[in-house]
Amino acid sequence: MNISDVAKKTGLTSKAIRFYEEKGLVTAPARSENGYRRYAQKHIEELTLLRQARQVGFTLEECQELVALFHNPDRHSADVKARTLEKAAEIERHIEELHLMRQRLLTLAESCPGDDGADCPIIDNLSGCCHKH
Repeated sequence: MNISDVAKKTGLTSKAIRFYEEKGLVTAPARSENGYRRYAQKHIEELTLLRQARQVGFTLEECQELVALFHNPDRHSADVKARTLEKAAEIERHIEELHLMRQRLLTLAESCPGDDGADCPIIDNLSGCCHKH
């Protein structure tokens, strides 16, 4: 199977597939005599795993670990579950941080008159200034 076939089956672009190969995240495909990559079903599975793992927030390094677990017949589902729950907790922390950032922005916006004047409490607050210019 060629790269365009793999792209259609995995939902990835050819560029993304080559990137994952370059980073060593997928098994290197065999090359035909003319130098073209030849993909097998295992590549489809690895690339599908990568695409879906990236969609739920796993980093490239974490994806590499997941691909290694995919190939490890002695893996323990408890290890995969633990990594997944760690990622969910990390995402929850990010959501909380984003919520706090949003609240601070709204508070800053409330402090600003939003008029044609140069006095801007938002700039003063973000710059640490405590005096008017």
